[in-house]
Amino acid sequence: MSDQPVQVGGGRTLFGDFAPKLAELTDDVLFADVWNRPELSARDRSLVTVAVLTAGGNIEQLRFHLGRAVENGVTQDELVEAITHVTLYAGWPRGMAAMGVAKELFTDDTDSDDDTDTDTDTDEK
Repeated sequence: MSDQPVQVGGGRTLFGDFAPKLAELTDDVLFADVWNRPELSARDRSLVTVAVLTAGGNIEQLRFHLGRAVENGVTQDELVEAITHVTLYAGWPRGMAAMGVAKELFTDDTDSDDDTDTDTDTDEK
């Protein structure tokens, strides 16, 4: 393996008590083995994963994998471009849904409706 970060799954944390076999496969096969194989970098695997999730319309997993992609060195601009590219092949509704997840993740919504806390005096006549 190169000097890329080791990929670790969270299957046991999420489902260890409820679905131990799925948790084991997630952590030991998907992440410990497949995600850490040297033939593709973690960065490339992240781009492929985001593309596949977008194409399949699997937005439930997309938020996690967009965050993982950033941790693996993929930029926000590259992710937006990848989703845009996939949209033209996989279908507009899937691409728009995926872009909605990306926008929600990458934009700061804290300044929405903050205009109500201004110090202007409206009682002047």
